[in-house]
Amino acid sequence: MSTLLLRFGAPLQSWGSSSRFQWRETNREPTKSAMIGMLAAAEGRRRNDSIDDLLCIKFGVRLDQPGKFIRDFHTARTVDGKQAFVSHRRYLSDAVFLVGIEDEHDRLVGYQQALLHPMFPLFLGRRSCPPTQPLVLGIRENQDLLTALQSQPWLAADFYKNKHKQQQMVNLEIVIDVPYGTTGSYLQRDLPKTFNQTHRQYTSRSMLSNVEGVLVENPKAVTLSSVTDHDALLGLEEV
Repeated sequence: MSTLLLRFGAPLQSWGSSSRFQWRETNREPTKSAMIGMLAAAEGRRRNDSIDDLLCIKFGVRLDQPGKFIRDFHTARTVDGKQAFVSHRRYLSDAVFLVGIEDEHDRLVGYQQALLHPMFPLFLGRRSCPPTQPLVLGIRENQDLLTALQSQPWLAADFYKNKHKQQQMVNLEIVIDVPYGTTGSYLQRDLPKTFNQTHRQYTSRSMLSNVEGVLVENPKAVTLSSVTDHDALLGLEEV
């Protein structure tokens, strides 16, 4: 097995696994249903087309830059204009995630080609959230999902790295698919059976959140030597 790595970064993202009309929530990390939907869109599949072959991918996310929750509201009116509805929608602002897909190498090559040249527009949860580049980071041959997520350098923006400049190493959480019954695992209903708009169906998958997922180096860290190299009194002594 190999792993295809992706970068999910954008000003806004939204990953809802359970929402109602008036309240549209977002998870703190990308959902598997959104990943499968992105692959299907990239390959040019219609909502009525089968996605059974995509359900076997092993999916994982590393939270490189968690972002902040923000809320927006939208208004809609009936055709006659007599009744208005307000919906509250939550987004993640300035988030960056390292996303991994583990599958057979030949299938990953197809996914990568489709994502680089998608048939339909790609977005991060909602149509108003297009991804920034780069989206595709490449295939890590003969690396399982967890190893690939642990080996990639930190993808956070410079401003976020500078906020942690006192830390030489930064701990990043990893959320990953695991077999049912794994100790510490939990269920989330974001595994789609069909995207057909008249009868969408989802089932649950087993996930594990490893808060101490991996330690990565912070290239913006301020070392002790960089702090003490400059002697502010040296100029006075020369005078």
